[in-house]
Amino acid sequence: MAKLDENGLHKGSRTLLLVGVLFVSINLRPALSSIGPLIDMIRLDVGLSDTLLGLLTTLPLLAFGVVSTMTPLFTKRFGIGNTLLGALILLATGIIIRSAGSIFALYLGTILLGVAIAFGNVLIPALIKRNFPHKAGFVTSLYSGIMSLGAAFAAGLSVPLAIELDLGWRGSLGVWALLAVFAIIIWIPNIKRIKRLPPNRSFKVAMKKLSGSVLVWKMAFYMGLQSAAFYVILAWLPAILIDRGFEASYAGWMLSLSQGTGIIGALFIPIWAGSRKDQRLVIVSLIVVELIALIGLLLPGLGMIELWVGLIGLVLGGTFGLALLLIVLRSNDAETAAELSGIVQSIGYFIAAAGPFVVGVIYDLTAMWNYALILLIILALVKLVMGLDVGKDRKV
Repeated sequence: MAKLDENGLHKGSRTLLLVGVLFVSINLRPALSSIGPLIDMIRLDVGLSDTLLGLLTTLPLLAFGVVSTMTPLFTKRFGIGNTLLGALILLATGIIIRSAGSIFALYLGTILLGVAIAFGNVLIPALIKRNFPHKAGFVTSLYSGIMSLGAAFAAGLSVPLAIELDLGWRGSLGVWALLAVFAIIIWIPNIKRIKRLPPNRSFKVAMKKLSGSVLVWKMAFYMGLQSAAFYVILAWLPAILIDRGFEASYAGWMLSLSQGTGIIGALFIPIWAGSRKDQRLVIVSLIVVELIALIGLLLPGLGMIELWVGLIGLVLGGTFGLALLLIVLRSNDAETAAELSGIVQSIGYFIAAAGPFVVGVIYDLTAMWNYALILLIILALVKLVMGLDVGKDRKV
């Protein structure tokens, strides 16, 4: 008889659960990364300003901020498996509504898919802590890597889908609902593999304890600043390159390159960090490379756009995977991981939400993209200060 783990699963069941987790994961970025390369098409079609277009990236982040903290309320009532199923259904619905046609539908669908993705963002680290605690670095690397893979494909295919397949920007955004439907089919059998446990404490008690921890706030700022940089690049990198005279297709593939190198960072950085008790060396190394890449992008005379874009993607992918791993490593159990994931991502994404919107406002006011890159350099330095503390080996 096959040996069962502490969750009552044998090796085959754990593998199928991991496959289900990865199918959920690959759906957590295409709805977001597909929008950046299509910004100019949307602007020309519906006549929105850069500030309002920035909201298409900012609204999901605000949804992340609002929903993330409340996610443990759903898991305590419905369980992680059922909550993730509901999130996938909501994600497919939001993508379809966003592609329906009107400006109202564009923004409503964006909010709904943001809410759906928020559940996935919070719950996957909790699942890793619960079902794969002894391989947290490896599984986190797979999870964050597959997310980056989904983002890269969506960013690179957006313009070809819209133009070469004649789907238009609405059809190009809408095709990703098919991926969500496929994930629903894969996930349903996995629900029974996630044993529901009674909560050890109330939501109110957990939030009071965590919100009073300085370490939790520093983790939240670290994740928030990382996410702000990621979503600024996701939303505005194509526009920055187009403004410098590059073609839209090249700009879209540069965004895809950043997401592609992000896969490398997301795959290897959590493994490196997970092999160490103290993650400060990893954090400092990532910040140094990030600063070099941002300075390279700030000085167009240096050329080598592909190098700087590749490096920034590598760093942001790796930093995201590291931020998720820190949630797992700083938690004592799966329940704490879900609660910590919720509060850290809630605060973090409220911080991140300001990034794309502020950059859009800055460009509307100045018509210069260099100010956005200077802002990212400042955020990287603040992130370094936060990271030097959260990288220490201790529990929340």
